[in-house]
Amino acid sequence: MPVTQFEVRLRRLLAGGAAFSDAGPYEELKGRLHYAVDPHHPANARVTDLGLAPRNEAGLVECSADASLLLPADRARASGRGLLDVVNRGNTVSVPNFNHATRPVFGPGSDPDPAVDTGDGFLMRRGWIVLSCGWQADLPELPGLLRLHGPEAFGADGRSLRGRVYSQLQSPASSTHLLLSDRGHLPYPAADLDERDALLTVQDQPDGEPEPVERARWRFARVEAGRVVRDPCYVQLDGGFEKGRLYRIAYTAQGAPVMGLGMVALRDAVVWLKRGAAAQGHPAPGAVRWAYGYGRSQTGRLLRTWLHDDLNVDEAGREALDGVLANVAGGMRGEFNQRFGQHSKDRPQMLAHLFPFTDVPQTDAASGRTDALHARLDSRGSGVKVMYTNTSAEYHRGDASLIHTDPDGARDVTPGPRTRVYHFAGTEHGLGYWPPVDTVAAAADATGAMERSRHLRGVVEYARLLRALLIRLDRWVTEGVEPPPSRHPRLDDGTAVAPESLAPLFARIPGARYPAHSPRPQRLDFGPEAGAGRVEQAPPKVVGLPFGSRVSAVDADGNERGGIVLPELAVPLATHTGWNLRHPDIGGAEQLLVFAGSTLPFAHTRAEREASGDPRLSIAERYRSRDEYLGRVRAAAERLVSEGYLLAEDVARSVAMAARGWDHWTREGTR
Repeated sequence: MPVTQFEVRLRRLLAGGAAFSDAGPYEELKGRLHYAVDPHHPANARVTDLGLAPRNEAGLVECSADASLLLPADRARASGRGLLDVVNRGNTVSVPNFNHATRPVFGPGSDPDPAVDTGDGFLMRRGWIVLSCGWQADLPELPGLLRLHGPEAFGADGRSLRGRVYSQLQSPASSTHLLLSDRGHLPYPAADLDERDALLTVQDQPDGEPEPVERARWRFARVEAGRVVRDPCYVQLDGGFEKGRLYRIAYTAQGAPVMGLGMVALRDAVVWLKRGAAAQGHPAPGAVRWAYGYGRSQTGRLLRTWLHDDLNVDEAGREALDGVLANVAGGMRGEFNQRFGQHSKDRPQMLAHLFPFTDVPQTDAASGRTDALHARLDSRGSGVKVMYTNTSAEYHRGDASLIHTDPDGARDVTPGPRTRVYHFAGTEHGLGYWPPVDTVAAAADATGAMERSRHLRGVVEYARLLRALLIRLDRWVTEGVEPPPSRHPRLDDGTAVAPESLAPLFARIPGARYPAHSPRPQRLDFGPEAGAGRVEQAPPKVVGLPFGSRVSAVDADGNERGGIVLPELAVPLATHTGWNLRHPDIGGAEQLLVFAGSTLPFAHTRAEREASGDPRLSIAERYRSRDEYLGRVRAAAERLVSEGYLLAEDVARSVAMAARGWDHWTREGTR
């Protein structure tokens, strides 16, 4: 077994030893998983550069991963369900997302072992064992992050590899220099500080025309105490980088970690969780029968990559995950198995990893290529069940609709029998903000940057839907009970439309600033080896027309009609969108603020509405009283329960959130 040992350094009870229903008290075991991987085994054949990593005396590649295991103190009370928490940039996501925990998902602090906020104990009450495992090797050394400790690949001459890197850099403030990485992660150092073929460009939209920056105006350097200091990890520009503008840099780097080992570490951690023995340090052998993977955003894209590359079978031929819930990944994969890959790169105009989008075979007419995201899974008859869930933000980013249409966005594509696709209408990428705000910490950003939006951020919380879908995924796997049907915008019923078609409606809402331009994912050529994990052409060539993006149609209030409609949209107090614009304070004022949604509240009274010229009925015109409003919210929530998209226990939560919304939006000074 590739997992050789679980080295525990911390053991503690959760929630002060409180009991979680019949599962009793829980404890956390925290430490490091150690691995020894066979670089020549067919199960690892698709891991880029694994054969170029140093090996031990047995010919195996060694690595280790930080890990946290949450399990019942009385192992006999475990339910047989295990959840792989695919940590996002080193931060846990499963307990915060499923347990309604209040601790922020992102943002390490000074404590290397922050307390686990168990929220309402959703996973623990059900006896689930949760394994959070590091997989990302380019994380900064910050307390509390779970990371992978893996090897670098070397050439036949024993030297570090060189290769092309292509990055997008953007700052909410003017800067003299920028780090050569996303999210403040470890950059790839430039191999030659005077490289003549290095290229820096600037543009104002993700799919805009790039303007080259004269090579003499910029250099690999940083500014320290007013002096320019040569540095292979930074780029410095004469006159500085303008806030909000999109700078793209292509250069030759040196030193390539084996990035694909991250997915191998996750796979083998799951197999260890299900089948490991006490000899490998397993604290509860045999306690997990079924395992599910949950990832959000970055790690939802990782799970799409995992499924595309079919890294779900270990060296002994055993299936790792039985089910996958990939949240807010849109239609992208990522550079998770690429030489000089950047785990955090997440713009569809920057990636080689787009087509195929759908789980079933599709043909890209522009290239003539036919493929399917699940082609390898299907070819060997895998039974893994998959749910793809997205918010409105991934649709307005331009790529989410492509997981259920053809590449041109002209025809609906029905998912295969082991896949479901769900859209959470009117939501933004995160779980929503309360109370309403327009300035927040940049998501998953280790630099501490703040971002401000033109409108209030989205307030709709969709974790309720995730909880229900996880339970339905489990029943699908363990009992064969089909989950509710896919629900998302469709072309055949008019709920999937071009993004620009929404502009006239939002132009009538006072103060609403709908994007004048909606970027599309581009067909890009990164060179003939891109499919094998080696990018040779950077910047890439744009090939033909962009892919065909669609978003949900909206009703007269501007609320979305396609997808799963939560009570906040079915019985609204505001318009809830998956788009927002960058505020002029942070530059790029005509750009979408990626990941952000908007909350556009209704007027309180008819007089207020008429004074502003708002065509949307006011709150007072819609509802006779608070009690009537909350009754309608309860009815909307109960409909979702009957359809299988909400748990009965979360009806009360839906009503409580609606009540706080009513109290906020009907209070003087909040409209």
